[in-house]
Amino acid sequence: MQIIYEYHDVASSDRLEAMAKQKLDNLKEKYDMLIRADVFFKEENTSSDETGKICNIRLSLPGPRLFAESSHDNFESSISESINELERQLRKRKEKMQQHY
Repeated sequence: MQIIYEYHDVASSDRLEAMAKQKLDNLKEKYDMLIRADVFFKEENTSSDETGKICNIRLSLPGPRLFAESSHDNFESSISESINELERQLRKRKEKMQQHY
């Protein structure tokens, strides 16, 4: 699976990329239909201390693309929540596909 990283108002980070890659590789093991992942890291000024570090992940696979976004006080939590949301969406899609067989 191809993984593309983009940074907006954030310095690029090998550590964040490694963490995202590990979690995406785990998804790829469960769902072999994944083709590509676009991972976006953004920083936003917010009034809350618990948000502002945003991680968007867009997955390309057969059918409509899947997308998840989360905002926390650190990128690690944002990555984890986005991956969890994508896993829920993938599970739902896989169940729908199995009903058609």
